Amino acid sequence: MTLPTLFSGIQPSGRLTIANFVGAIRNWVQLQDDYDCLFSLVDLHAITVRQDPEQLRERCRQFLCLYIACGLDPERNVMFMQSHVPAHSQLAWVLNCYTYTGELNRMTQFKDKSGKHADNVNAGLYDYPVLMAADILLYGTQLVPVGNDQKQHLELTRNIAQRFNSIYGEVFTVPEPHIPKVGARVMNLQDPTVKMSKSDTVPANYIALLDDPEQVRKKLKRAVTDSGSEVRYSEDKPGVSNLMSIFSAVTGKDLNAIEREYQGQGYGQFKNDVAEAVVAFLEPIQAVYDELMADGEYLDGLLRKGARRASERAAPILDRVHEVIGLPSR
Repeated sequence: MTLPTLFSGIQPSGRLTIANFVGAIRNWVQLQDDYDCLFSLVDLHAITVRQDPEQLRERCRQFLCLYIACGLDPERNVMFMQSHVPAHSQLAWVLNCYTYTGELNRMTQFKDKSGKHADNVNAGLYDYPVLMAADILLYGTQLVPVGNDQKQHLELTRNIAQRFNSIYGEVFTVPEPHIPKVGARVMNLQDPTVKMSKSDTVPANYIALLDDPEQVRKKLKRAVTDSGSEVRYSEDKPGVSNLMSIFSAVTGKDLNAIEREYQGQGYGQFKNDVAEAVVAFLEPIQAVYDELMADGEYLDGLLRKGARRASERAAPILDRVHEVIGLPSR
């Protein structure tokens, strides 16, 4: 049986957090049994914002190791660096010629990021969605896991694919969004009204997957709670609800069961238990991560293999695109 193709990419910037695990990586681990999955570290997207070169190289390897430590199988899935597969950039240029500036002008993420990086509003940041379209369309992708911040980009990808197909025939598979089952969202520890972010520059706001036990305990002890002392999941208690979401994610406990367990106990014991549960959850992930990071030869081989597998998958579609638009064959 041929499995449907699923593609997802994440920028190797910032620090992977427990929110990334809950919102994305955990879903990928569950999906790998039922889909033909490609997971790319989109390092070309990352350089739309200035990166420290050594740190970027290190983060690429860190993220790859964390993916595997969290349960992604590098044999079953195609895992690779975007920059190692030239077809991504080659297709992006072609797609630029089938994308209208008016469409790019409407991208809200460009407006948001250009406001945050006013000293570096570059063409790559503007063109980011077209490279993302190339990432997806290169592999005949049928499904793309998306969050709210990427829905607009996926819709543009669909528009580009349909426009190209209307001119040249059914060259591209038009991808559909894969909306994960609604689960608990992990929010900022100090401001639980906004999402926890891997690009946050304030360590107290997030739990990184590589935080050591004392960092975890300290951050959760100082996490914002709400007035009163009742451990209850409710819109009017965003701080406690966030901690309950984290507790549920790392233990599998139902939110109602957590409420019953801590009825009448107050926040102190609850926060302590959340911290210990997170420490216990991260311990095996960090152990596998340390083992992988220490084996540079294995990682280099894995990256070469991933690039080769992805390039082999991408070549027929890129060749077909070149053929239908009239580029001479190589």
